[in-house]
Amino acid sequence: MYDPVQLRTFLAVAQTLSFTQAARRLGVRQSTVSQHVRRLESEAGRQLFSRDTHRVDLTEDGEAMLGFARTILQANERATAFFTGTRLRGRLRFGASEDFVLTRLPEILESFRREHPEVELELTVELSGALHRQLAAGRLDLVLAKRRAGDTHGELVWQDTLTWIGAPQLRIDPDRPLPLIAFPPPGITRARALEVLEEHGRAFRFACTSASLSALVAAARAGLGVMAHTRGLIPPGLVPVPSRAGLPDLGDVDFVLLHGRRRDTAQDAADALAAAILAGGDRLHRAPVLPPHPDQA
Repeated sequence: MYDPVQLRTFLAVAQTLSFTQAARRLGVRQSTVSQHVRRLESEAGRQLFSRDTHRVDLTEDGEAMLGFARTILQANERATAFFTGTRLRGRLRFGASEDFVLTRLPEILESFRREHPEVELELTVELSGALHRQLAAGRLDLVLAKRRAGDTHGELVWQDTLTWIGAPQLRIDPDRPLPLIAFPPPGITRARALEVLEEHGRAFRFACTSASLSALVAAARAGLGVMAHTRGLIPPGLVPVPSRAGLPDLGDVDFVLLHGRRRDTAQDAADALAAAILAGGDRLHRAPVLPPHPDQA
C-alpha cells in the first residue's frame, strides 16, 4: 500500500521539479519532502527522481509512478466522499489563462464535472492579468494563471522558463526591429517581453497583437515574427529561437492557483477543483517532443 501523503509529496515534486518549491506548496519543510520521497522510492524499490545540485528530473520509473499516484489519490478522494456522504453543490466561477487553450486542461475539467455533477461550473478564459483583476473584483472563485515576477501570492502549480519561439524557417535580422507577436495589455508574458527588450536596448515592432492564443500561434507559424512563450507549452509547428539570434533571456514564470474571497458552497467546490488540478498538473505541461531548428540540426 502506498501512503497517500507520500504520493501527494511525489506529485508536488514531479510538477515543480523542485524539492524547495514542493515544500512551499505543501507547507512543510524541505527535509520532510526528501523523507517522503525516499520512503516512496524504498517502497517502490525504484529511483523516481534523478537529482544533483542543479536539477531534478523524473526517471522512467518516476514517469510511470505519475499515473499510478493520480489514480490512487483520486480513488481515495472518491471513497472518502462516498462514505462521508458529502456532495458538492453550487456555482463555481473558474478562470484559466489563454496558455491552457491547447493543453489537456479540458480532460481535468471533464473528470471534475463527472465526479461533481451538481456543481455548476462556469469557465472564463482570459489573459492572466485580466483574470487577476476579475478575481480581485470578486467575479471569480478560482484562477489558474501566470504570476507576475516578484509576486508570492497563490499556490504554485509549476515553474517554467519563458523562451522566444517562432517558425522553424524564421530568420532574425539583427539590424532591423524585432517583429513581435504578443498578447495585448495586461498580458503578463507581453509585459515581460517588452521589459527585457527595453532593458537590452533591442528595437522591436508589433507584427501581430491578439487576445487569442490560436491567432498568435497562426501568426507565428506564418513566419510573421517571434513570441515569448512558456517552454513547456510550445505549440506544435513552432520551435525555440536559437540562442545565436542574440535575443535577451526572459527568465522564469510561475503558474499558480489563486482563490477568491467567497466563503460559501463555492469554496468547497473551488478547493476540490484546485486539488484536481494539482493532482493532474503535470499533464498540463509535459513538454512535447520538438523537431530541431534547422540551424541546430
